[in-house]
Amino acid sequence: MKMKRPSGFLKGTFKHVVVMVIGLCFIYIIKLSFDSEDCDMTRIHYVKTAHVKKTQKFAEKVLQAPCRPSFVKKEMSRLFGEKYNINTSSFIRKDINAHEDIFKYEPPFGFHKFSEKLKDLLELLPEYDLPEGLQSKHCKHCVVVGNGGVLHGLELGYVLNQFDIVIRLNSAPVQGYTDDVGNKTTIRMTYPEGAPLSQHEYYPDSLFVAVLFKSVDFGWIQAVVKNETLPLWMRLFFWKQVAEKIPVMPKQFRILNPAIIKETALDILEYPEPRPKFWGWDKNIPTIGVTAIVLATHLCDEVSLAGFGYDLSQPNTPLHYYDNLCMAAMNEQTMHNVTTETKFLQKLIKEGVVKDLSGGIFCTYCKKSS
Repeated sequence: MKMKRPSGFLKGTFKHVVVMVIGLCFIYIIKLSFDSEDCDMTRIHYVKTAHVKKTQKFAEKVLQAPCRPSFVKKEMSRLFGEKYNINTSSFIRKDINAHEDIFKYEPPFGFHKFSEKLKDLLELLPEYDLPEGLQSKHCKHCVVVGNGGVLHGLELGYVLNQFDIVIRLNSAPVQGYTDDVGNKTTIRMTYPEGAPLSQHEYYPDSLFVAVLFKSVDFGWIQAVVKNETLPLWMRLFFWKQVAEKIPVMPKQFRILNPAIIKETALDILEYPEPRPKFWGWDKNIPTIGVTAIVLATHLCDEVSLAGFGYDLSQPNTPLHYYDNLCMAAMNEQTMHNVTTETKFLQKLIKEGVVKDLSGGIFCTYCKKSS
């Protein structure tokens, strides 16, 4: 006769596993903080006035060019064929259960096993598209503003503010950096850990687009929409502090359609199918930046980007425009394939599908001095 182990044994084992996992997370985060060396900002290369003027002139020319309706969608279809779906909805709608494909994969590529949580969340969100004023616009010029240090000193802010739609990423600030990056924000696209902690980075008319990666992300977005306090146990499952108060109305929240991430990663970038792992992610998750560019091709008619480009051959240059991290910090990350993404963006720029205003990916207006 087999002896039954007491139920407390299983509970105790589970608790030990949870503590061990949380401990490993903490150690990993501490390790990253020590490994990421600060850049010496006094050694940043001075941006020549001639280059600044040339960059500004190019950006103004792009913005002043006639807007071509549906141009970027047609071009994406030309380049990628059936891998790019013109009819993909940018944000999740309440009729999501009618689209079975969305439940094939787990987050961030789909909502497998999360249909009920998603349904409850959508009941709180009254709108699921661009605001009416933008929807009705015949042709939309859009720009995705990356977080790259390449924006330092280019003073593109006044041009960026003139685009119809300005998409910003994660916690990238505008306060204190408006000369270089502007302050107009139509869309702030982020996952929970990337959301700005400062309430000054949220604007009354901007959309907050949430990218959901894991189970607790659903609870987080529900808490911030309802303006509720985040439970202590839930905070333990985020790898850094998350914003708990986001001063925008429920009608301004959107949930990114995971089909956009799936299209970016599996179809366009041709990453392998996601495989289950005991810990961490496979190296097949696209960055928020490149995902935002694909999103922009679905939302807009003409698409530009600024602040993109990781030059790993210059490890001592600034990684971001707003902090002291060096480019060398990118060598520590294992989630994203920067090389593949760069080749993809270079292809879009060289083919004329999108415009690179800051020249960090491929500078079409630069001339090498002899």
